[in-house]
Amino acid sequence: MSEKKSKSGTAVWLVIGVVVLIILLFLWLTIADIFGDTDVAAAVMPAL
Repeated sequence: MSEKKSKSGTAVWLVIGVVVLIILLFLWLTIADIFGDTDVAAAVMPAL
């Protein structure tokens, strides 16, 4: 029985981790949009 509970607990932590990562992604994109820093190519290839 403890093995089943362990798998259930792992699934709960996995869902919590995914939700936290999604929230951080939206927060990151919102801050980037506020500062006008949404040009991804600019970070990869700086202007010559």
